[in-house]
Amino acid sequence: MRKSGFWRRAAAGTVVLALAGAAVLAGLAASLPDTLYTDGALHELTVASMPYLSAKSRQGQLPADSAVPDKSGNVTLALFGVVPVKTVRVVCTERRTVRVCGTPFGVKLFSDGALVVAFSDRYTALGSENPGKAAGLRLGDLIISAGGRAVRSNDDLTEAIRAAGGAPLTVVYRRGGTQHTAQLTPVQDENGEYKAGVWVRDSGAGIGTMSFVDTLHGTFAGLGHSISDSDTGADLTLLSGEIVPVTITGCIRGAAGSPGELRGEFSASAVGRVLANDTAGVYGSYSGPAIGQELPVANLQEVKVGDAELWATVQGGSAKPYKVKIEQVNMTGADKNRNLLIKATDESLLEITGGIVQGMSGSPIVQNGRLAAVLTHVLVNDPTEGYAIFAATMLEKADAVAK
Repeated sequence: MRKSGFWRRAAAGTVVLALAGAAVLAGLAASLPDTLYTDGALHELTVASMPYLSAKSRQGQLPADSAVPDKSGNVTLALFGVVPVKTVRVVCTERRTVRVCGTPFGVKLFSDGALVVAFSDRYTALGSENPGKAAGLRLGDLIISAGGRAVRSNDDLTEAIRAAGGAPLTVVYRRGGTQHTAQLTPVQDENGEYKAGVWVRDSGAGIGTMSFVDTLHGTFAGLGHSISDSDTGADLTLLSGEIVPVTITGCIRGAAGSPGELRGEFSASAVGRVLANDTAGVYGSYSGPAIGQELPVANLQEVKVGDAELWATVQGGSAKPYKVKIEQVNMTGADKNRNLLIKATDESLLEITGGIVQGMSGSPIVQNGRLAAVLTHVLVNDPTEGYAIFAATMLEKADAVAK
């Protein structure tokens, strides 16, 4: 009986260990993307953030000739080169280089419509009314036409309401990427003018950091996130835009619960056109002077936890490298703006800014001589920490703009 009990416990323990092992392997597999890029041989593929994984060879043998890189194909990554974890598609491609910047720039954007940013009730003989709310408009809606007239600015909307003369007008707007139609009936204010009861905005401007310039295509990339409206948080739908040089004039230091901010002066001369306001950054054509330093772009699997440099301009007019530590690397997260968790460790940077502040978004992160990532956000409760996006992701977006 005792032997029987022992074997039952041993069997149960074995099952628990097997389930735990399966869970670990499943977790590792979920952490790997389906496709990776390399400029080397397939059988030499490694993942820097997972040093315990390596390419598993067929029949336990690696190709003898590694002088010529293998062509694109499937590679099985295995735990310690033995236990299969996941088979990924590996694409062999030429290593790209860009001019890494870290210099501040000003962005001026004009929206493709009028963005609803606030409501204002109108007082009439019938009491308080709000035509915009009554029509179903919400904060963040982008009005693109009114009364059959295209709306490209605040003035366009004002003119359409005036021309309606109090009659109902059809308003076409976008919400969450979907187009909608509403009937809006303006009301007269105390001066006899017709109003819709909405405040709208057709442009935006701010300071950020240029991440890199791709001289091959004459394009730039910056910020690492989209430019959004300060009141509603809605991304500005781009009609046109430009970038201008900025001189940093001061800095409000960051503290827990209170993000800091870089202050600067815009130059009058544009050095580029904005062609895309994307969730992964701001992109466009670059026509300014040569800036930055030519560096290769790291592939996702080459970025690892450890020391790195943040190239940023927090004083004067040129970027300087500051010590940071990459604390986490996530290659498969749904939010591409938060692929990496970064901690500022450079004493001189902490003394000047308190850590990461607004305006530093777009600052490049260099590791092992390669452009690894780009800073995107600061943690409000800890200004020494922030998030970053893979530089390879931004280069892919920049290439799309160049086409």
